[in-house]
Amino acid sequence: MDNIVFLILRRMRRPLLTLVLVYAASILGLVLIPGQDAQGNPWHMSFFHAFYFVSFMSTTIGFGEVPYEFTDMQRAWVMVCIYMSVIAWLYAIGTILSLLQDKTFQHAIKERRFAQRIRHMREPFYILCGYGETGRELAKALTERGQHVVVIDQNEDKINLIKLQNLRDFVPALHANARTPRYLVEAGLNHPQCAGVVALTNDNAVNLKIAITAKLLNPQTTVICRADSHDIEANMASFGTDYIIDPFDVFAKYLSTALQTPGLYLLQRWLTAKPGSSLPDPVYPPTSGHWIVGGYGRFGKAVFERLNKEGMAVTVVEAMPEKTGAPKQGIVKGRGTEEETLLDADIQKTVGIVAGTDNDANNLSIVMTARAMTNKLFVIARQNYRENDRLYQAVDADMVMHPSAIVAEKIRVLLATPMLYEFMSLAAYQEEDWACALISRVAGLVDNRVPAIQEIVLDDKRHCAIREILDHGGAVHLKDIMRNPSDRSRSLNCIALLRISRNSRELMPDGDTSLLPGDKLLFCGTRHAFSVMEWTLCHGPTLEYILTGEDKPRSWIWRKIKERKKR
Repeated sequence: MDNIVFLILRRMRRPLLTLVLVYAASILGLVLIPGQDAQGNPWHMSFFHAFYFVSFMSTTIGFGEVPYEFTDMQRAWVMVCIYMSVIAWLYAIGTILSLLQDKTFQHAIKERRFAQRIRHMREPFYILCGYGETGRELAKALTERGQHVVVIDQNEDKINLIKLQNLRDFVPALHANARTPRYLVEAGLNHPQCAGVVALTNDNAVNLKIAITAKLLNPQTTVICRADSHDIEANMASFGTDYIIDPFDVFAKYLSTALQTPGLYLLQRWLTAKPGSSLPDPVYPPTSGHWIVGGYGRFGKAVFERLNKEGMAVTVVEAMPEKTGAPKQGIVKGRGTEEETLLDADIQKTVGIVAGTDNDANNLSIVMTARAMTNKLFVIARQNYRENDRLYQAVDADMVMHPSAIVAEKIRVLLATPMLYEFMSLAAYQEEDWACALISRVAGLVDNRVPAIQEIVLDDKRHCAIREILDHGGAVHLKDIMRNPSDRSRSLNCIALLRISRNSRELMPDGDTSLLPGDKLLFCGTRHAFSVMEWTLCHGPTLEYILTGEDKPRSWIWRKIKERKKR
């Protein structure tokens, strides 16, 4: 508000002074110029009458000459005043119109409205700093789950794009630099409903500043940052950043999982992919042999280190080693798009190739050139821009690494279903047979579509029916809430993945497990199954029927009818 007042006063100072001077001169002239009353006696207009006359004269309405008819000298002065006031008002109105079109003034108005809207929010929300490809995917995923989002981005075009997106919920957005603490505070950093801050810009320094600001001004809030530099990650961690996501390291870990336990990797892809999308196919990268890594940037280095740890022989192809550096065993200098470079890298004996540069055209060319020379290749391609989806689908790589998609998926799991993140951490210690068995069970639930994920907290106010039973010492087992109310002998199409009870974690809990107040449960299955389960947990008669098998009438009329039938 202070900025708006300051802009108005600064731009309107001269027009207002001009109006004041014109009015003062007009009034003073009318007071000094002598006139005549109705009897022809000399008369001087008072300041009140002069101010009254000039006030309606300036509007060009004209109520006549008051209180007496003017002399010719007074009328001459009035004509001068009319032209002066019209010019002054045109000057003032023109300045007002130019002020309304001023970008700075418009931004100040938008900023004030944005801050007011955030102050009036009454439900938890997340602040997304940066609205690139990652921010758009994350905002869409969160709003589809009914979670609220606030966006800050310094690119005005990206902010305007929010209005064109078909988002489920309204997303307040501000065109500003999120590294400035004032804008983070206006976005709700200190708001009691602020659930977390997510830094998604493509500048590590900006993300670091956002993390520092968030933790200093609101230490209790959850902070998630994107980073692709280990130095920046260490700096972020020193300030207590809750989650730091490096898309290159994350994908390298995925690749390592796929090499060691393909079943666990497939399970992870099924459970973390977008609900409703097609089930990803299994991936079986070669676990021995020679690999070629095209590009030794941030992604190439992460993959190179993982392949080396798995005992693979790796040759790096890099066009600018003086900029990126080179591994100890050296490199083959080139872009990897030429046959000569790939022949020098021993393509004929290669089992896998990684097209990992920061240029999509070069990555596609590397894949096509390599496949033309040998068709026995496992292909990993890096995709930098979402608009190239069709090209990467056409090239049919075995694994595609899209940094924005990886970051968005990781954060979506952390914010939307945090128990799934914990489940995958525990599942990483399980054997391959365990993962394959769970995959078979999940495949039997869904029709070639990614299963839905649902978290249920038994002390939630929505689940009043089961909470009432548990609070009064009643016994409810896990298999009970997974029954179908229309036929309690059948189970719903869902699987219990994780149970958290009083700081203990139980992976794949048994159906006979007794539930306790405050238990947290993680399920995967169909949306219909979870809709039915929600009804069971909050509707007392349905839950009682599932537990006892008796459908008791609730209303007085039906009870009387049933008693009469028994007689």
